[in-house]
Amino acid sequence: MTTDRHPDNNIPDGSDNPVPSGGTEHDPVPPDFTVPAGRPAGPTGPPAGTAPDASATPDTSAQWQHTAPFGAATPDARPAPTDAHGPHPYATSPLGQPYPGPAATGQLPPGPPPFSPMTTMAPPPGGPRRSSMKPIIATALIAGLLGGAVALGGSALVGHTTGSAPQLGAPAAATAAPAQPGSVTYAAQAASKFTADIEVSAGQGTAIGSGIVLSPDGYVLTNNHVVAGVGDGATIRVTTADQKTYAGSVVGTSPSYDLAVVKLANASGLPAAALGNSDGLQVGQQVVAVGSPENLSNTVTSGIISNLSRTVTAGDEQGSQVTVYNGLQTDTAINPGNSGGPLVNLSGQVIGVNSAVDTGSDSQGGVQAFGLGFAIPVNTARRVANELLADGHATKPVLGVTGSLQDTDTGATTGGGTAGARVTGVQSGSAADAAGISAGDVITKVGDERVTGYADLMAQILTHQPGQTVPVTVSRGGQERTVTVKLGSAVDTAQTTVPSTRGTR
Repeated sequence: MTTDRHPDNNIPDGSDNPVPSGGTEHDPVPPDFTVPAGRPAGPTGPPAGTAPDASATPDTSAQWQHTAPFGAATPDARPAPTDAHGPHPYATSPLGQPYPGPAATGQLPPGPPPFSPMTTMAPPPGGPRRSSMKPIIATALIAGLLGGAVALGGSALVGHTTGSAPQLGAPAAATAAPAQPGSVTYAAQAASKFTADIEVSAGQGTAIGSGIVLSPDGYVLTNNHVVAGVGDGATIRVTTADQKTYAGSVVGTSPSYDLAVVKLANASGLPAAALGNSDGLQVGQQVVAVGSPENLSNTVTSGIISNLSRTVTAGDEQGSQVTVYNGLQTDTAINPGNSGGPLVNLSGQVIGVNSAVDTGSDSQGGVQAFGLGFAIPVNTARRVANELLADGHATKPVLGVTGSLQDTDTGATTGGGTAGARVTGVQSGSAADAAGISAGDVITKVGDERVTGYADLMAQILTHQPGQTVPVTVSRGGQERTVTVKLGSAVDTAQTTVPSTRGTR
């Protein structure tokens, strides 16, 4: 399954965000217009005592004219995004941005583009700004007020001018019961307290993502791709739920698991997240995501767990290899800016770190997909975060075999072969070598999880810990057998990738 990785809105320098208009002023009163004697100014009907002319055309000079539906914001027109630091490791299509608004002809814009959960934008002239969505919000508010004016004008035109206007009563006293554990409301309130906004500014642009506060003194967990562009001259600013902003620095990163830890300077007393147990999740279980999609802080969405173990793959720009990892699948809306934010259960416990979305084949002119979000299981995130906190780097398990997508798609599934991951090579002295796995073998299961291809194999290996003993099912000559493999260990300095063709690494 190919996904787009946010994160996360990337707009080159020099871009602007014009504020769309929600409507225009009404037509001016003609200079030769006079009010007939005995009639008040305005389109309220004929003079007193005069029967209305049924054939007359209603006076519409005082009606408002508009070019867009009242109360609806027009998407801001901005250029197609580019990534300031090269393609995101988990992006296979352009990072998502709103399409340009309606043209002067009144034509509607095309449907929404694909996107990935972290948002990146270039700083506007005069310095960075906090939210690129404020112009749209402001326009919607103004348009709504104009809509009210239109309603009043319509009421006057039909002559409802007699009698006294009704008076609306005072609002009823608030009677909402306190949120209880087990509700979406409780989960949203709990998660919002430990969710942070992360802004990484560099010369090429600004990356926007989310984070999870791990400790009162300001250690924050986020996605590696949120902070991957940090280099000389780049700055990290983290805003917590109390709207305080801190300078941040990267403690360590784990590219294979798309995780990173950031430390906030001089932070204390921050609400820390409660980490749950992703091993106990069930398909259909309700979950809540919190983050900053499109830089809208503390946005809450809810849905369910759709799958407990999904191989997530993302191609590189050249199409020579794909990056893989194993994730939870959810239909909870995960949008640009959600990257690194929490996915929580209804007790407010973190059960995943939001990371990616699959937008289907819309970017290639095909069908767009919805409700396909992915999160890194919290049990994996807990282990990796503890290693990063301890010494600034994390480890990953190693099997010690080679293969490719080509071997998976053809050699392992056609010609009477066994579906699985065909091994094209085994590293001498590796865990696979010690277990008796040979070139030409087809691995069909890791533990209890079925393996249908080489990407599956790599993703399933990553769900285990370095040094862990794992049963691996191998097919050789049509006969299956299970061997015990003690996985090796390596420092995680680069993403785990799978070559697209034989002979590539």
